Amino acid sequence: MNYKTALINLYYLLINVDGKVEEQEIEMGKNIVQTEGINPTDFDNQMEKLVAKDADELYKECVVKLKSLTQQQQIRSIAWLCITANSDGFMDKQEWQLIYKLYNIELKLDLAEILKMQKVILSENQRKRVA
Repeated sequence: MNYKTALINLYYLLINVDGKVEEQEIEMGKNIVQTEGINPTDFDNQMEKLVAKDADELYKECVVKLKSLTQQQQIRSIAWLCITANSDGFMDKQEWQLIYKLYNIELKLDLAEILKMQKVILSENQRKRVA
């Protein structure tokens, strides 16, 4: 599983963790595809495959794969999760618990680095929309 596949899997986990997928989260998935250069068909196919997966098993797979990525890719992945969770104007408690568990407990990442990366991603995203 490469960075893009790991990101899709994490996105799927996040948008489903609270039991309701918001329209803003779906729009953020489109932004992830565009900003990260993910093939939209590959994204859709991967998302369809994940429906049949057990959430706990998928979480474990994501942790293993995240740990195989560079720290910069880990930070970028978690930053995307934060941006997606906040896209509807509110980060659900379950979304925050998932993000916290990943960045702090599993990966031991610095929150300040994640916040910086969020700004970078939002800036990249803005530039792509204007272009």
